Amino acid sequence: MNGTFPGRDTARMTRRSAVLPRFVGWSSLGTRILLVNLVAILALAGALFYIEGFRSRLLETRGQELLRQGDIVAQFLENQGLEKGSAAILDISSPRGTRIRLYGADGMLLADNWTNPDVTRFQLVDPTTEGFRRESAILIDRAIDLLTGQGELAAYAEPGFDSADAWDEVGRAARNGRPVMAARQTPDRLVVLQAAVPLEGTEGGRAVVLLTVDTPDVIDLVRRERMTSFLVFLVVLVFSLALSIYLARTIVVPLRQLAFAAHKVRLGRQRDVVVPRLPHRRDEIGGLARAIADMTATLRQRIDATEAFAADVAHELKNPLASLRSAVEALGSVKDEKARAQLFGLIDEDVRRIDRLITDIAAASRLDAELSRTRFQPVDVARLAGGLVGATMAGGPQRRGIRLETDLPEPGEAMVQADADRLAQVLNNLIDNAISFSPAGGAVEILVRRNGPEVVIEVADHGPGVPPEARHAIFERFYSERTEGQDYGQHSGLGLSIAKAIVDALDGRIEALDRPDGGTGSLFRVTLPAI
Repeated sequence: MNGTFPGRDTARMTRRSAVLPRFVGWSSLGTRILLVNLVAILALAGALFYIEGFRSRLLETRGQELLRQGDIVAQFLENQGLEKGSAAILDISSPRGTRIRLYGADGMLLADNWTNPDVTRFQLVDPTTEGFRRESAILIDRAIDLLTGQGELAAYAEPGFDSADAWDEVGRAARNGRPVMAARQTPDRLVVLQAAVPLEGTEGGRAVVLLTVDTPDVIDLVRRERMTSFLVFLVVLVFSLALSIYLARTIVVPLRQLAFAAHKVRLGRQRDVVVPRLPHRRDEIGGLARAIADMTATLRQRIDATEAFAADVAHELKNPLASLRSAVEALGSVKDEKARAQLFGLIDEDVRRIDRLITDIAAASRLDAELSRTRFQPVDVARLAGGLVGATMAGGPQRRGIRLETDLPEPGEAMVQADADRLAQVLNNLIDNAISFSPAGGAVEILVRRNGPEVVIEVADHGPGVPPEARHAIFERFYSERTEGQDYGQHSGLGLSIAKAIVDALDGRIEALDRPDGGTGSLFRVTLPAI
């Protein structure tokens, strides 16, 4: 297995506080979801302002209508004269019960159509006699006026002695000679509109006609709209709260579980931390949970591999160091030159073995980082293998009686995308491994061939072979299958693991097989994608 050594930054991270992070206030995703989904409050506020604007426009329209009626009545009175017109006012009636009063230039009441019992008139309601419904409506009106900034209107109350002095709008119309519109409020929060219109051509000053009308239809309409908006608000509020709870349970809770589990993994104090995989989730959060769980498992494997690698390094170095120490200690007490020569040979062999181990360990430890930075280029495997065979032959394997036999295609027929140095390292490791296990006089056979979309490299020997149960383990670091009596120091147990790491990085595969001819020995096959 491949692993990397943890750096100082990782060590510092594991020493941080073990307190799990808390997500509160604005940093909590649940709070944000709740705030986003409470749009009902904003909708209600918008509806309130819209309804108040709608009420103001309705009252303004009704006031303009009342002013036009006042102009008509004033023109009629100017044409008929005060005396004749006063008599006619008594018979004027409207469906809304508009009250029409005429005040003379001296401010005295000359005519009032409500004195005629046959004239339709509006009714003012005493809220204290209407019960809870009217009282609650008044309370809601007050609260909404306060929220929307609506000022209090002047109270509407009939004077004990009716004259022009009792109505400010009548006095202003008489003084300015222009119509005056006024809105007043009854005790039950209904709006009463009054239009004072001056008459022209009256002697001794200006007579004024005052029209008064109640607006219960407008207020009732506004109250109904408020109630509808409030009901809609309640529905939206309940829906928003339910949606917030649902989102919190399906998004915030699993994310918080993943954050806590990841934090525990980061601290490294509990190896049995279970990262929820959420297998029932088929959305992005489920994918994230499984990715974090897989990442955590891979991280644990890397850590285990690193720890095992460190332990294996210590173990592999301990044996030659112990042998070297024993030889050095015995060297001082041995006087026989032949025995001293044997000790010097043992020391030289142990030093070479340690050097080989350190070289292979260094290569294995930085292999992952180097492979991640390597840029692959087209490589002719046949040409590369031929060069390596020539270099190996020149290195003197013949002295051990080992023969290298090759079967290579023509140049250009076996091209792969790879790094030439790394691929050469794979071939070298396989050839060295085959040589180290081959008996004297044996042969190492190297075959390169094109097999459809793949290039196949085979290195076979006539050694003891690899037991079937060990064919996966031999690619692990420091694993070495040795026959009895075989020299321990011929290989470090890292060559095949390095070869496998390189082949995996090239998107290929490496495997140990039996010889196809049924003879003794092993065959290592490397398969790479061809180009």
